[in-house]
Amino acid sequence: MSQTLVIQSHRSPLPYTWIESCLGSVRNWCELNQYKYQFIGDELFENVPADILEKTRQQKMITADFARLFVLQDALQNYQTVVWLDADFLIFSPEAFVLPDQPYAVGREVWVQLDKNGKLKAYKKVHNAFLMFRQGNPFLDFYTDTAERLVRENTGSMSPQFIGPKLLTALHNVGKLPVLETAGMLSPMVIKELVNGGGPALELFTTNSPATIAGANLCISSCDNNEVPGREMEQVIESLLAHKLQQVY
Repeated sequence: MSQTLVIQSHRSPLPYTWIESCLGSVRNWCELNQYKYQFIGDELFENVPADILEKTRQQKMITADFARLFVLQDALQNYQTVVWLDADFLIFSPEAFVLPDQPYAVGREVWVQLDKNGKLKAYKKVHNAFLMFRQGNPFLDFYTDTAERLVRENTGSMSPQFIGPKLLTALHNVGKLPVLETAGMLSPMVIKELVNGGGPALELFTTNSPATIAGANLCISSCDNNEVPGREMEQVIESLLAHKLQQVY
């Protein structure tokens, strides 16, 4: 039996057909490495404390960020290593997408957008679209407890990334979390330039990325917010699977 479990989740039916390409890429990666794969639906939320569910019921992204932590904690009772990948995460270079020899790891975010002055800027952070934890790691319980306390004690508004990228990036800035640099994230501007053959946003992304990425979160919110049409998302998936991103590094 595999000692590594990879978990993904999304509501059914899938809102966009291109997500199935992402899910398929992860399943193929699991087969390549002989990892066990599990896809779950709304049962993702079964172990989230009732008060957290109530407080975040209007902010499903925060609820989902919590839920994955409890699912990963449970899975670690039966597996040596557990991995979380968002449903909109595409692994396009499976041979290069290698789990690090670390007790835990998070993903790398290089988010390219215009700043308030209209200047193109790359914001370097970490993200939770990829998470890896091994048995005995010192971080998962601490992260979960910190996230719970922050939400319970919060009396103001909470951004959708409150306990995900924002909290992880704050912890990373202080404590230098282990990062799988090949687990990236693509902003709408970068996606559009990948489709169109290049541009300054893609160039800024590549120069600020510590390594050539082998997989990327495509940010379903880009479609939800009408920043990237579904057809463009399908085109960028085709480009990435054809390894066109590596050609610009």
